[in-house]
Amino acid sequence: MAVLAPLIALVYSVPRLSRWLARPYCLLSALLSAAFLLVRKLPPICNGLPTQREDGNPCDFDWREVEILMFLSAIVMMKNRRSMFLMTCKPPLYMGPEYIKYFNDKTIDEELERDKRVTWIVEFFANWSNDCQSFAPIYADLSLKYNCTGLNFGKVDVGRYTDVGTRYKVSTSPLTKQLPTLILFQGGKEIIRRPQIDKKGRAVSWTFSEENVIREFNLNELYQRAKKLSKGGGNVSEEKPVASSPTAVPDGENKKDK
Repeated sequence: MAVLAPLIALVYSVPRLSRWLARPYCLLSALLSAAFLLVRKLPPICNGLPTQREDGNPCDFDWREVEILMFLSAIVMMKNRRSMFLMTCKPPLYMGPEYIKYFNDKTIDEELERDKRVTWIVEFFANWSNDCQSFAPIYADLSLKYNCTGLNFGKVDVGRYTDVGTRYKVSTSPLTKQLPTLILFQGGKEIIRRPQIDKKGRAVSWTFSEENVIREFNLNELYQRAKKLSKGGGNVSEEKPVASSPTAVPDGENKKDK
């Protein structure tokens, strides 16, 4: 168990392993760890090592080394507790109705630039993120209520398309807590994002509730303007970014949303 836990964490982090190896201290730590296992377990190298085991076997861990490895394993699991939790307690994927377009690394830029009169709200998510899975039904419900010709909803998996996260400055590291990230695009340009990012690159605490998204992204006013685009047959001139102001509630919205 003392050796298995670090190995599981290592295998789970294989996609990011190349970036870790680019750092000298990470590479040195990996080499020292491998060297310890080889020296301690590989005959005839281990035959000359001292041991405190009762059976006198020098090629196996004694009680002191087991305690040290267990302690180090606990530290590794605490540092990667989010990843370890998700491997065993990952919530089910949302499979309900939605009006959401899924992007990949090639289609997102093209779609945002295709018609600059269309406003896009895009969620940057990762399937392994518990917060993203919890927000999925809320985002789907918002798309059912507010999606129309001039207001579209999209999603892109930055856990799979890491270069998209780099282009739009969305970190996938669990330590930054930037997943999920919602960005409002108007005219192909970013207008607002939640959560905001502080100077250290970490997300400012923000609750991904339906009420907060409606208020912060001003979905009611966006919806009313988007309906004008639909009724006008697309002959609506470009408008400035929406400023927060009270407005009518779209059909189908309940009192709680208002």
